[in-house]
Amino acid sequence: MSRRSRTRGALALLALLLAASGAMRVGSGVGAAMARASNEPVSEAPLDCPEPPLALAEALRDREAAVRAQEERMQKRQAALDEAEKSVRAQMAELAEAEAELNKTIALADGAAENDVSRLTSVYESMKPKEAARLFEAMAPEFAAGFIGRMQPEAAAAVMSGMSAEAAYSVSVLLAGRNALAPSE
Repeated sequence: MSRRSRTRGALALLALLLAASGAMRVGSGVGAAMARASNEPVSEAPLDCPEPPLALAEALRDREAAVRAQEERMQKRQAALDEAEKSVRAQMAELAEAEAELNKTIALADGAAENDVSRLTSVYESMKPKEAARLFEAMAPEFAAGFIGRMQPEAAAAVMSGMSAEAAYSVSVLLAGRNALAPSE
């Protein structure tokens, strides 16, 4: 046997002896405690707790009052927030109604304006080209380009042929460039 294995065996034996000694001491005390407990009378009366110190009781009452006051403030604040939320929702509904009404009005106005422009374009198309050319030369080039762009190509060509070269060029540049900045995709 090696020296190391003998040392381990001796340590194991020593540990076993110590554990047995501790168990015997614990066991001897348990018996005595159990014997003492069976001889004592059992008390049926509840244990009386001592009164808490007056300062502690007052501090607890003050703390409870402060918590109640804070809860009341929070309830009032929550009620105010609920009322404000109702008010905001009502205002949002009113705004939505007003927006819908405004959109209807804008649609009517846009439709009326579109009808007027279409009717006026038809009037210019049915005029003699030389008379229409004189009117378009008197107009601002941007305004004239708007009408000429809406006219039938044949009528627009006849009107532009009756215009001066400078006026026809200005209208042509405006017509060619009005969709230049539109996205191509």
